[in-house]
Amino acid sequence: MRFLMLNWRDPKNPLRGGAERVTLAHLAALVERGHQVYWYTYDFPGGAHEEVIDGIHVVRGGGKVNSIFKAVAWYRRQEKFDLVIDQHHGIPWFAPWWCRTNCVAYIHEVLGPIWDAFYSWPVSTIGRCQEAWIQGLYRNVPFWTPSESTKKDLATHGVRDVTVIRNGIDIVPLPSLEEKPLQVPLRLICVSRMAPNKRVDHAIRVMKFLAERHIPALLQLVGDGECRPSLEQLTKNLGLQDRVQFAGWLPGKEKNEELRRAHFLIHASQREGWGLNVIEANAMGTPAVVYPVGGLVDSTVPGQTGIVTDAETPESLANALADIIKSPETYSRYRTNAWERSKTFSWPSILPEVTAWLESHARRK
Repeated sequence: MRFLMLNWRDPKNPLRGGAERVTLAHLAALVERGHQVYWYTYDFPGGAHEEVIDGIHVVRGGGKVNSIFKAVAWYRRQEKFDLVIDQHHGIPWFAPWWCRTNCVAYIHEVLGPIWDAFYSWPVSTIGRCQEAWIQGLYRNVPFWTPSESTKKDLATHGVRDVTVIRNGIDIVPLPSLEEKPLQVPLRLICVSRMAPNKRVDHAIRVMKFLAERHIPALLQLVGDGECRPSLEQLTKNLGLQDRVQFAGWLPGKEKNEELRRAHFLIHASQREGWGLNVIEANAMGTPAVVYPVGGLVDSTVPGQTGIVTDAETPESLANALADIIKSPETYSRYRTNAWERSKTFSWPSILPEVTAWLESHARRK
């Protein structure tokens, strides 16, 4: 069968993230099952118009303004596809109205408040309203998403058919859980693209609260992005240069080693589709402290595999860390539970469900 994924980024896009990593895994699994798979995506400087990645035919054309028109023009020159997957990131591809074949929608999270992080009023309000309206327009299209939180958000916009299939991880969990006593200095890590909606500044401000409580701690920031200069300036303004390290982007092996060394992963995003790096940290024997937001409350089981704070504030994160230091046995339990749970997210256990669902929709008449 022939499958087409419509997504704004691909694995080589400079702005790629977790969405592209899991999309690659899904499509590569279809290739392994003998299907022809295409991935239409935005163009970017230096990117080839067409190339093959893991057996997937990647086609790039257009950007935020004209990509849909470019995609339609390209699509009309192709052989018939059995299924088109319309991936949503704020604005979808409107494929059900032009693909003339089976179509499903794939979404990681309903952006909602994330519009406010990137745009000021009135653009932010317009963005939120159009997102809700468009998802209502898609109400009869089958949706696929990784979390129950996103399913609930879609339901509020009138979407009727949502299937939840969890994301898998590329990391192989540690073969055994090594000793890692909870002791000072507390080693913290934040793995994230440095974008406004990720609220990496909250992780930095946590260090200020811990310093005021005389709790020795070190924070490593892994990732890069447009907010890095302002985050570096914030670190200087707060006098935390000796407590906060900017590691930049790290290759997988090095990132995993840093996750293994840390006591806790901090995740302060406004909203996530799943929170992939939470499960990756868990696989390395590191629990997470996260905000009570969609996606993160799915990847972290509060009181079992990690900590979900009471509020979305740096002070709440600092309070949670200050409390857990007093209970090393609880920390040990979190580590064990998180590590054991991470084993259930291996791609070999996830991908058969994904491919079966996609193939079933491709066979519809």
